Amino acid sequence: MARDTPRNIFAGLLQREFIILPSGKTLLDVPGGNVLYAVAGFLLWEKDLPPGVVARVGEDYPQQWLDTFEKHGVDTRGVKILPEALDLRYFAAYSSRNVHTSKDPVAHFARLGLPFPKALLGYREPSGELDSRTNLLPTSLRKEDIFPVYLDATAVHLCAVDYLTHSLLPALLRQVGFTTVTLDPSPGYMNPTYWGDVPALIPGLTAFLPSEDDLRFLFQGHSDDLWEMAEALSAYGCEIIVIKCGERGQLLYDAAGRNRWEISSYPSRVVDPVGVGDAFSGGFLAGYRRTYDPVEAALWGNISASLVIEGMGPFYVLDALTGLAEMRLESVRQSVRKV
Repeated sequence: MARDTPRNIFAGLLQREFIILPSGKTLLDVPGGNVLYAVAGFLLWEKDLPPGVVARVGEDYPQQWLDTFEKHGVDTRGVKILPEALDLRYFAAYSSRNVHTSKDPVAHFARLGLPFPKALLGYREPSGELDSRTNLLPTSLRKEDIFPVYLDATAVHLCAVDYLTHSLLPALLRQVGFTTVTLDPSPGYMNPTYWGDVPALIPGLTAFLPSEDDLRFLFQGHSDDLWEMAEALSAYGCEIIVIKCGERGQLLYDAAGRNRWEISSYPSRVVDPVGVGDAFSGGFLAGYRRTYDPVEAALWGNISASLVIEGMGPFYVLDALTGLAEMRLESVRQSVRKV
């Protein structure tokens, strides 16, 4: 049977995650990656038509995982399986919601008195290097990675991938008729070294969704005022800037009316902080597509994040009690403050 064309697509990274949670519990070799958390944040609100996923994986990526994603309402036809193995392992040890490290996994397992996972043998710690302006990574997304049917969609969220992916895809997708393009910048270029390059990524975006830490690092030596940063970025041609401030919530700048909004985060219990910012972005896209109101969109993202953080893995959010998201939405709506 022919499948419907997704109206919304998500482009980013699929990974094999090895996580030490703040509680000391571990998640070993489980499906993850920013695109999966963003899709989950979206699916909390929109379950009727499966969103499409664009990502690159190796031939060693478990097919049963892709089958599971489909069962959760994700269109995986856009996942490109390369004819080679691809190391997609990601390790992180969390001491709190906002504090984690991806370095020295051996020491962290030893600290907890746990055996080191065989599946992490040979794991290479992140180098911390800047994104390349010229060389594509195996996980970088190319024009030819977009599944042809997906080009009939009209909205896309671009998760943090790398500089080259973000310099190529937004313009391409706008040219073929995408009317909503939201983007989560990569830490690999939210750096003073890229100060002159980031402005070229912003024109035509519907929403730019950086974290507070990444934004402050980019503007180092230029400004320490978050509202000033948001206004400067919007001037390059972006309608909405949302600064994700962790447990403090979000700052929203709407360029059309030069309006500023503060939104408090919903007070959640912290179980698994992985992917919370990505879940926000997925919820934001769902809210924006439904209402075209940036404040309402940020509220939807806020609630997606509040539910993802309370369970383990991206799809925990899909088992939320009926009506819980709407109840939280009404609660957080009362806290919105125009400044």
